[in-house]
Amino acid sequence: MSVPANLRDQLLDHAEAMLEAGESEPGIRALARAAGVSAMAPYRHFADKAALLAAVTARGFATLAARLAVADAEGSDAERLIAQGLAYVAFARAHPALFRLMFARVMEGEPAHEKTRENAPAFAILADRVTALAGNDAADATLGCWAIVHGLATLALDSRVDAPSGQVRAVLALYVAGISRPT
Repeated sequence: MSVPANLRDQLLDHAEAMLEAGESEPGIRALARAAGVSAMAPYRHFADKAALLAAVTARGFATLAARLAVADAEGSDAERLIAQGLAYVAFARAHPALFRLMFARVMEGEPAHEKTRENAPAFAILADRVTALAGNDAADATLGCWAIVHGLATLALDSRVDAPSGQVRAVLALYVAGISRPT
């Protein structure tokens, strides 16, 4: 069996597809079968299942950061923050299994001071926009904003609230109005 040049990306694509199809944690052997390669070929890219899932998680956060960056590209600071929140909830709805894996795995084995992921690109995009709106209260306001969008996304995935995008926009607009410094 020959190994494709982009096997790592193919394996990650298959892992994401398997997650969305209901597989809780795709295994390396199943991914090898899905990619049509030997059972050992994936080990060239991932030492074990944990490394594979960490790579899937990292890729998910990179995709989320890219979507937040697009949402943050135009409008006032308030409009950008609302657009980010809508993009965050839309990402969770479009990729529920990946979203759950990302936030389940990100907390495992990390020192307590790294659990909020302030150094992560997605979090930095949020923090920058909140800082532009809230000024000195930015740390608390950033945590509050993340809690709101993550809570809305999780509640929607758990079927606890319907939260159509218009309602999500309204909730975010209320929050943004509350944290914005007077001009």
